[in-house]
Amino acid sequence: MSEPHVCGRSPKVEEMEPGTYWWCSCGRSGKQPFCDGSHKGCGFAPVKVEIDTKRKVAWCLCKQTANPPFCDGSHASLA
Repeated sequence: MSEPHVCGRSPKVEEMEPGTYWWCSCGRSGKQPFCDGSHKGCGFAPVKVEIDTKRKVAWCLCKQTANPPFCDGSHASLA
């Protein structure tokens, strides 16, 4: 797999508690936006994210962001 699977055309906005999270970069996970191990063998790896304080996060679901794992609006340019 050379390109990630597009899971959504808008971000998933969630209120996140402090902690460590693993963002799915391949788009195969059934637990979007988080990794469930589905990337094994496809050349992608999850992205480790440390959240220090409770806050809203806009997780990228299109997997095209230039600022992984956060949405940068790239989904707006998808065909």
